[in-house]
Amino acid sequence: MKHQLLLFIFFIILSCGNVPDKDNDSTIKHLTENVEEKKFPKLNPLRYNVAFLIMDGTFNTELTAPFDIFQHTIFRENIKAMNVFTVANTDNAITTFEGMKIIPDFNYLNDSIPNIDILVVPSAEHHLDTDLEDEAMLNFVRKADAQAQFVTSHCDGAFVLAKAGLLDNKASTTFPSDVKAMREMFPNLEIKEDVLFVHDGKYITSAGGAKSFEAALYLTEYLYGKKIAQSLADGLVINWDLNKIPHLIIR
Repeated sequence: MKHQLLLFIFFIILSCGNVPDKDNDSTIKHLTENVEEKKFPKLNPLRYNVAFLIMDGTFNTELTAPFDIFQHTIFRENIKAMNVFTVANTDNAITTFEGMKIIPDFNYLNDSIPNIDILVVPSAEHHLDTDLEDEAMLNFVRKADAQAQFVTSHCDGAFVLAKAGLLDNKASTTFPSDVKAMREMFPNLEIKEDVLFVHDGKYITSAGGAKSFEAALYLTEYLYGKKIAQSLADGLVINWDLNKIPHLIIR
């Protein structure tokens, strides 16, 4: 917003038939020097592009757990690693539920968004109410889904996928105490309980919380094999054994 305001002032100075003078030249130079071009992350074209949808009220764990797992793939050899980046509806910092400030990498309302191979929808404070009325956000999710190889949610992020119509005819899960609410809101969906994640087609929905690590590790095992997933888990001191985790794989 800062650079847009400065450009607005810049054009006002040039308007109304003003004849440039030394003072105006100095002012214009000062303004243009303070206009900063937005910098986007450099994405390796040989990697998967993994977008994390964030907004005010996003819960830290559902964001940082899969972010850590996926970002650490760049330190493993002989695999197609992951570019991780955040996407929001603003250029300004968003504030997570726990108070962390995060500046989004891309603004889906204004920026050209890179092709998204994996979309991650962490839980946020208002995923059961007002966020589900945000048509711009839901349309972004639908557009990303059309090109993505995988779409994942953690905790109440499943409500966003359901509202966007992505979970029709798919099994899914959500935060354990919100299973009942999700069933009431979306009575035609098949919503599982007593599992930590469900993989159906290209959709992976998880119970969230600290178990977001497990859902993310599962996807890395699916893509890269058990050895890579185990090495990622070891790097974060996580006791990883897919066979010991309650889950449902339909595919």
